[in-house]
Amino acid sequence: MSLIGGIRPPIAVLSVLLLALAGVTALTLGRVGQEAVPKAVKSSQQHFAEDGAIALRASIDESVTDLTRTADLFNASDPVPADAVLDKIGSVYQKWMGTAVVEIRSGKLMAARGENVPLAAIDRSKLSDDHGLDPRMVRLENGETRLLAFSVLAWKGQPQQLLVASSSLRFPGISLGNYRSIAVVGDDGKVLSTDGIPEPEQVSTDEERAEVKASNERLKGFAETAAKKSRSHPLLSKEPGSGGYLGVSGHLIGERHLGERSVAGYASLAAPEAGESTVATRLGLSVVAMVPVAEDPKRSTSSAFGLLAAGALLLIGGLTVFFLLHTVQRPLIRLFLESRRLTRGDLNRPVSVPKFGEAARIGAALERLRRQLTGEPAAKAKPTGRRKLGVRTLVAVAGVLLLVWAGPLLLLLNRAGDSVQVPQQMVNDQRERTDTLSDRVRRALNEGHADLTSVASLIGAKTEGDEMDKVLDSTLNQHSRYRSLYVIDKTGDVLAEAGGDPRGAGDKPSDQPVRVVDEDGKEPVIIGTAEVPGRQGAAVVGEFRIEFLNSMLKRPGLGEVRVVDKDRKIIGGNTGYREFQGLPSDRLDGLVEGTGQKVGGKPRPSGVLYRTGDDIQIAAAAPFAGGGAAEKLGWSVVSWQPASALAIPEYTLQNRTVLAGMLGVTAAAGCLGWLHIIVVRPLRKLAEQAEALADGDRKTVLYPVHHDEVGAVTRSLELIRQQLPSSAQRKRDGATAGLAGRN
Repeated sequence: MSLIGGIRPPIAVLSVLLLALAGVTALTLGRVGQEAVPKAVKSSQQHFAEDGAIALRASIDESVTDLTRTADLFNASDPVPADAVLDKIGSVYQKWMGTAVVEIRSGKLMAARGENVPLAAIDRSKLSDDHGLDPRMVRLENGETRLLAFSVLAWKGQPQQLLVASSSLRFPGISLGNYRSIAVVGDDGKVLSTDGIPEPEQVSTDEERAEVKASNERLKGFAETAAKKSRSHPLLSKEPGSGGYLGVSGHLIGERHLGERSVAGYASLAAPEAGESTVATRLGLSVVAMVPVAEDPKRSTSSAFGLLAAGALLLIGGLTVFFLLHTVQRPLIRLFLESRRLTRGDLNRPVSVPKFGEAARIGAALERLRRQLTGEPAAKAKPTGRRKLGVRTLVAVAGVLLLVWAGPLLLLLNRAGDSVQVPQQMVNDQRERTDTLSDRVRRALNEGHADLTSVASLIGAKTEGDEMDKVLDSTLNQHSRYRSLYVIDKTGDVLAEAGGDPRGAGDKPSDQPVRVVDEDGKEPVIIGTAEVPGRQGAAVVGEFRIEFLNSMLKRPGLGEVRVVDKDRKIIGGNTGYREFQGLPSDRLDGLVEGTGQKVGGKPRPSGVLYRTGDDIQIAAAAPFAGGGAAEKLGWSVVSWQPASALAIPEYTLQNRTVLAGMLGVTAAAGCLGWLHIIVVRPLRKLAEQAEALADGDRKTVLYPVHHDEVGAVTRSLELIRQQLPSSAQRKRDGATAGLAGRN
């Protein structure tokens, strides 16, 4: 018999699949709602930590790049005093807590600004080694950690000087909301900086001090665990095919305390491209975000439904398999045995004819053929086959039995409906993450304008065109945010350029630091402008790549994200959109408009849960706030996603119920379809051939299609056909018998 053919394999596979599906149904449907904290909340904290890691990595890399590029620009010009270098840096960038210039050979401090830079921690003798100028972390006497970045100032004929900038490991523009804390963790598991947890001296009661202490202890425990997990390879720390964040990330659950559980997300700093590393990623830092989540004991569901569904499947599946065994498999095997008996010459006993369908027709034909083999004329044989129910109908009945179980799961049971309880934490996280994203976009544009200002101040009034080209090329190569850079005079003529064609050429320099130009509705052209001092109205212009803006918006767990201007027209997004078109719904438009209203001096982000029947949507909007050149644009970031996309217990139960129904339909369709192709169709054809043979057709040769029970019966019928006398032979035998009677 064939391994994949015959009547037994499809029914056996169907039995195994139904047993496996019953086990999966009992386990998956029974576990929904048993978790102390919904998976959606835990995943949201993981995404929050990833946002923090991205912001911290971008801030560190940007700071180092800006310091290096600024030093290169100074080195390309005439020598200037150390005080002038620091004054120029301080006027353009406000990101460093302290800066200093030190003569490398003697160690003499040439100039300093801001807080004292820990110069004693710098070994000047190793600056020329490989990675000698890489940033490093230094712990101060007060326990705080500073990140030191270095660059070299070198002019011909003068001693080399070391430009040092120190910054704190705090998060730029991370919106924490209420009760959330976030920390930077070293590779040894020690907390290097925290935000969100007040200092003990900032609280007034003993109870609050105890809570602060407990929060610090929980955060410390999460930090140690996160540091251990962050040492693993990113590919080994995720489920296969999960994709997402390029670094190591995950979530942690703490112990229950006063009806709440601390949920933490962690993420290691990762490069924006897979397989690469940056200055920040080589520091071995991780980010941990922690928030207390209230538990709702009423949300826990019973596992009874999963057990009932599995029991029902076992009952219906067992009935279906029993039905197929007794109405399809056993009659066919009986035919196989009866046909073999006839071919061996055992003709004394009548053929046992099945009761239903094609098996009955074939059995009746075999009985007629048995009589013909015993010498009974073919014309005298009468068919006894029954044609009431065919095997195709029997298989269809089996399919209907399985649909009785799968259909309700697929279409009716465990529908989420309009009473789904969306955790308030999800709405809060949507708002805070959108606000963080808004701040990140604003800071990126501010950084871009600061770069242009730095370039403009270093070009000055005496720089020639060739030298300007070199400066622009260097800036363009160090920053991926620009499509093109160019210098124009007060009439709009281009004096120097780098990158793509200057789309803003011909226009006079704008007095707006950052603006948007609609280029015939094709795509928004974001232009930054910085005046060149001493050149009578000349300016450095940078055109931002829209892809750079959109790349910052691609964050998992936020749904669809759009950047809109003050008129609520779309500038960029993380998915497909049409430039300068409105938002897809009036309620989103109203949300952005309402969020843009100033409350207490500045607009504030907002999040909302919309319910329209079964359509439940989480949305948030955050306007640009925080200062800088980009704030004057009046832009906002808005995000929205359906609640059904979140791992909320009601939706998880619905999705798993539908999946169980789909698996049941797939198992039934696959196995019964297999049975129909391998057995039913050949059996129907064989029934016609057997009846034709019994009716006297001795010329048609019977060929087996498959090496299975149907094929075996076909071979037996062919052997019987060869044993039966042909019509000519019967005539000759009749004539011979007549002559013998006369004689």
